[in-house]
Amino acid sequence: MRKTLLTVFWVLLTAAAATGIGRAQTGDTRAFGRLALNGVSASTYDSLLAHYTQRTVVDSYETFVNEFIDVDLDRVDMRGALPDEVYADRLRMMATEIQLPYNEVVKKYIQNYTQKGGVMERVLGLARYYFPIFEEALYRYKLPMELKMLPVIESALIPRAESRAAAMGLWQFMLRTGKYYGLEINSFIDERCDPVKSTDAACRYLKDLYKMYGDWTLVIAAYNCGPGNVNKALERFRSSHGGSEAKTYWDIYEYLPRETRGYIPAFIAASYAYTYYKAHNLNPTTPWHPLATDTVHIDRMLHLEQVSSTLDIPIEVLRGLNPQYSMDVVPAKVQTYPLTLPQEYVASFIRQSEQIYGKDSLYLAKYLNISNLSQEQLSASNPAGGGGTKITYKIKSGDILGRIAAKYHVTVKQLMSWNNIKNEKTLRPGQTLVIYRK
Repeated sequence: MRKTLLTVFWVLLTAAAATGIGRAQTGDTRAFGRLALNGVSASTYDSLLAHYTQRTVVDSYETFVNEFIDVDLDRVDMRGALPDEVYADRLRMMATEIQLPYNEVVKKYIQNYTQKGGVMERVLGLARYYFPIFEEALYRYKLPMELKMLPVIESALIPRAESRAAAMGLWQFMLRTGKYYGLEINSFIDERCDPVKSTDAACRYLKDLYKMYGDWTLVIAAYNCGPGNVNKALERFRSSHGGSEAKTYWDIYEYLPRETRGYIPAFIAASYAYTYYKAHNLNPTTPWHPLATDTVHIDRMLHLEQVSSTLDIPIEVLRGLNPQYSMDVVPAKVQTYPLTLPQEYVASFIRQSEQIYGKDSLYLAKYLNISNLSQEQLSASNPAGGGGTKITYKIKSGDILGRIAAKYHVTVKQLMSWNNIKNEKTLRPGQTLVIYRK
């Protein structure tokens, strides 16, 4: 069976259903319930979960790229494909200022994106939540609405998607580009994963690229592989065509990096599938969270567990609605930050805010104890966050970080940070780990 894209949130909710945990349905947030984990402490569960979900997101993104962007065209199953004139006519009927030509390459990508049970059925469900965010920003910046399909082929609408090249978020910003366009990125927050702020930054980036190229297919290609690679491809075309200038992506197709050659066909195919999904009997899946949400502004440090435990919302729902908070902490010290909640919980948040904030000593002790230090000072002075006892642990055969973290009531992420571990697979028997235990 073809391995299809798994978003972390479907994985979590499926696992919850299997263990008897209440599963929320879209529009009925009261059904969220509490996470009842027999025999597993919340801290242990979170540390194991954080490691597993991060690995799952990276693997899911790579699966998506392999199957829907960097496609082996010779292996696409064309059984059941429609006649060429049907695809060509449908693309011509789509009103857009972005060129959507039809050819054999595009045909194979369309066949890929219109498969039952494929990525588009998940995208169609998630689009109900994310597309209004994209459309509002695109309208504000006077950009073609069709560009809302860019995050589909960039991230499959996984807000914490991470590529092997360390691009992050719905719009897959690299760190340097994200910071250049004003996104805050530090130990606590990565606004590349913020649906609203990353979309605003992407719109400004797209406007700048259009000023450079004046053609949307070249803009989309440059968004994927960078202006440098597009400029090289343009120069190679010019050199091999007697000084003639390339006009569109299709002119420089063969000069682009391999993965970018599939980028515009994927964009066209995703746009086609989104427009004509009913003609292909595609069924949008149910989104993993309610579509109706609202935002409150936080003016002091807050852990998502404070909200989860007080309002009875599963922590993974809060993480999903607020993917920018890397450590589950809203770092509101000198400025306010937004917190997105299911709409019907906003009044409860306001009403119970004193009770929520009253739990800060429980969930934020290691940050509040040294709140006068910067994050850089924190990392340099005491990796345990203050008050920790330094111990060492020698790796034995069969050890994994998740079990070690659970034993000492720390997180996998902390273990990897304290010991400069980049990949869990590099653990070896006899290796000594430093652990800062409370």
